[in-house]
Amino acid sequence: MKRVALFGLLAAAAFKSAVCAGEPAQKWNVLYIVSDDLNNTLGCYGDKLVHSPNIDRLAKQGVRFDRAYCQFPLCNPSRASFLTGLRPDSTRVVENATQFRKNVPDAVTMPQTFQKAGYFVARVGKLYHYGVPLQIGTSGLDDPPSWMKFVNPRGRDRDDEPSIFTLVPGQFGGTLSWLASEGADADQTDGIGAAEAIKLLEEHKDKPFFLAVGFYRPHTPYVAPKKYFDMYPPDKVPLAAVAANHRDGLPAPAFGSAKKEQEKLTDPLRREARQAYHASTTFMDAQVGRVLDVLERLKLADNTIVVFHSDHGYHLGEHGLWQKMSLWEESARVPLIIYVPNGKGNGHASPRTVELIDLHPTLADMAGIPAPEKLDGKSLRPLLDNPTAAWTKPAYTQVTRGTPTATGETTKKGQSVIMGRTVRTERWRYTEWDEGKSGVQLYDHDRDPQELSNLANDSAHAATVAELRKVLRDGRSASR
Repeated sequence: MKRVALFGLLAAAAFKSAVCAGEPAQKWNVLYIVSDDLNNTLGCYGDKLVHSPNIDRLAKQGVRFDRAYCQFPLCNPSRASFLTGLRPDSTRVVENATQFRKNVPDAVTMPQTFQKAGYFVARVGKLYHYGVPLQIGTSGLDDPPSWMKFVNPRGRDRDDEPSIFTLVPGQFGGTLSWLASEGADADQTDGIGAAEAIKLLEEHKDKPFFLAVGFYRPHTPYVAPKKYFDMYPPDKVPLAAVAANHRDGLPAPAFGSAKKEQEKLTDPLRREARQAYHASTTFMDAQVGRVLDVLERLKLADNTIVVFHSDHGYHLGEHGLWQKMSLWEESARVPLIIYVPNGKGNGHASPRTVELIDLHPTLADMAGIPAPEKLDGKSLRPLLDNPTAAWTKPAYTQVTRGTPTATGETTKKGQSVIMGRTVRTERWRYTEWDEGKSGVQLYDHDRDPQELSNLANDSAHAATVAELRKVLRDGRSASR
């Protein structure tokens, strides 16, 4: 409570002469925090089990977006998208092997926008894609022009891999795997990353900075100190309810992210997996808290915009699925919180549909600096001033089925590759697989937030299907 109050007092005292949140009296700093594979199971999003006090306090001080969506539920495509402000159709990155500049060499990234404005720009940890855990400690598919300084932390979680439980022996990142680790927070990669971020804040507190901090958890393997596992006894961890006939009548590609090894899961293993995911989330939250505390200690909370989000959502058994790469709500939706000093909307939630590609134009707008002309997103400034302001922009997410290649080929070894696309409005989710040739889905979130009843073939909703089909096609055309 003390930390929440202090953060609020600093914010309330900030920039009293500003007419609105979009009129900074000086260059605002940006602290940009990204979590890897984090879904919305957080206290501030209504989850009753997960402990996330630091993200929750940021939500109380900023604007929490309740309907925020990634553009591609896989690390590399999503990160290339939101860091450029371009849709996957524009970057043409749809897998984890392609560095985006091979396709869009002249793209001006979000951190480059701030460099051009005279900011010190640095990253700690994972912002652009690299494989977890094998590439921890490396730069992976990083974009060197984006940063003036970078730090690649590496902790004991890399060395503890022989002790990690995994559904597939020898594999940790692409399959369910976890470990209740010995040692302290400071020994882990994210603990080291938080310490490095704190050093950079201390070193650059007196001049405008854009500091991007990428935490690895709760990405698999779900590794965290044992004390966090103890917070979630398996017998107290609920499981997702999935009807035996859930897949009946639904498009097969909707379940194409399922992995063979997940058939090994028993209920006890499912509870352990969820326990480990939540433990890793709470551990990551603690590292976020360390960085936020330093903003207060250094008196930076009154001139620093803070952004927190995940790269995409994550399944924990819903629809019988685990991990990502689906177009269901759990995979496409992300937590997104934006704190602006003295922001008019601070302390409120926005119900509007927003996208991660909106962040590049938003931060440039709020900082009062020029943004690239050709961005696919839209500034969220109106919603930061008034979270319930009129807003008609829907959110789009896409995903492949099949095996796309790094060179952009559409087939590999005779296997067809199709695209699934979904559009989310405040009420509806409408999805097409291969432009509808491989199936269509429609869900009414006012009545069916778990997306259990597909209305696409219900004649009573034919007009809604026709309207949303046009919205989906229009959105695709706009990004070409």
